[in-house]
Amino acid sequence: MNDNNKRSYVLTFDDAVEIWLQSWSGEFQNRIAASFDVNPGRVNEVLKERKHVGSREVALKKRAA
Repeated sequence: MNDNNKRSYVLTFDDAVEIWLQSWSGEFQNRIAASFDVNPGRVNEVLKERKHVGSREVALKKRAA
């Protein structure tokens, strides 16, 4: 039996914050996507601020702490 009917992972707001931090540390989008088991397009949606608006600001505060 395969997992073709299994739903894809949906990124959370906390995941989006972590994506920002990984991106700023120099990680490639495709590697970030692999770590969350999502399509690289989902990571790009976060970094273009189409999804989880406000996660960048939270990541900036977390990075400064």
